[in-house]
Amino acid sequence: MDSSNLVTIIFLVAAVFVFVQLRNVLGTRTGHEQSPDQFRRPEADDAPVNESDSENDNVITLPGMGDNPGTKYKMIDRYAKPGSGINNALRSVKDADPSFDAKEFLAGASMAYEMIVMAFADGDRRTLENLLSAEVYEGFDQALTDREARGESVRTNFVGIEDISYEGAEMRDSESHITVNVVSQLISSTVGSDGELIDGDAEAVVEVKDVWTFARDTLSNNPNWKLVATESED
Repeated sequence: MDSSNLVTIIFLVAAVFVFVQLRNVLGTRTGHEQSPDQFRRPEADDAPVNESDSENDNVITLPGMGDNPGTKYKMIDRYAKPGSGINNALRSVKDADPSFDAKEFLAGASMAYEMIVMAFADGDRRTLENLLSAEVYEGFDQALTDREARGESVRTNFVGIEDISYEGAEMRDSESHITVNVVSQLISSTVGSDGELIDGDAEAVVEVKDVWTFARDTLSNNPNWKLVATESED
């Protein structure tokens, strides 16, 4: 990986406790139960993408991509239909930040997803604080505090990502915003201090849908993307 072309992306997700306590903020569970061995962890070069295409410590790094006039938007065109609103928006992000690579962005999102799921389940505030905006971290920190006060813990097994795709993008002055849809598979349960099951299922695979928006100032020397908004996908 060429270090001169590195771009860093960081992403958010929450474990099943958040699905219960912050349902209107995070995703919804569909209840599909499947065998865990039907899924696998996506690799950087094999992250789930749209049907049209057969990021040291708390940071997922992504390689930039050398461009020339004929190939500058080639990767974007593989993930968003040329001429569509999302394609044009991703092109504006690429124009502002030449190191942006549509494929590697999604690959980094896939890897970061698992890291954050496990950090929340484990109550790893240090990891979460490095990956979330101040406002989003405040909400998750409070959720962890409430969970700890009740003596509860979350047991999570990340199964895999079923699908990840672009939902939207825009430039706000020098700040780029990118929204992605993620469909993941988890086995997760919340238990009390004496081990009794409070929520979830210790064996069933649950499908979770989330929509996240991340932002980065393209004029800043800081290459990190931060979560700035979340919503449920109906």
